[in-house]
Amino acid sequence: MDNSFRTFLDTYLDVWRSSSLAELKDLISQNYESREITSGDIVDFAYEESVNGWEQGFNFVKGNNAQWNIEVISILPLREDETMVILSATILIQGKSLETANLFFQTFKRYGTNDWKLIRSYIEAGIPNVNIKSFLIN
Repeated sequence: MDNSFRTFLDTYLDVWRSSSLAELKDLISQNYESREITSGDIVDFAYEESVNGWEQGFNFVKGNNAQWNIEVISILPLREDETMVILSATILIQGKSLETANLFFQTFKRYGTNDWKLIRSYIEAGIPNVNIKSFLIN
């Protein structure tokens, strides 16, 4: 795996865990596109809607004195300049996890030497944690 990507991914996850919207905006491409599935409903969105969604999530975490629990499931090089990361994310409130998590398939693209940006996401939202945990074990 490209060391510049691993360094970027560590930064990206730190920014997410700290709920820093200003920093996260810099890590997402202006041409970002995404699809989210929640209870069978499909929603497609782009950069602005994504930033609004992140802002709501970050405000929820901060307002509830909570923290993110993010697990990297897999890192897959797609092309020389693109890498996909599969991860799960849920929220811990007072040390207890919410009952559901979101499963993210996120594609990052390298622009220049070490400038990586999130360009695409596919998100399965509201998956019972027990399903994610069994997936991580197997």
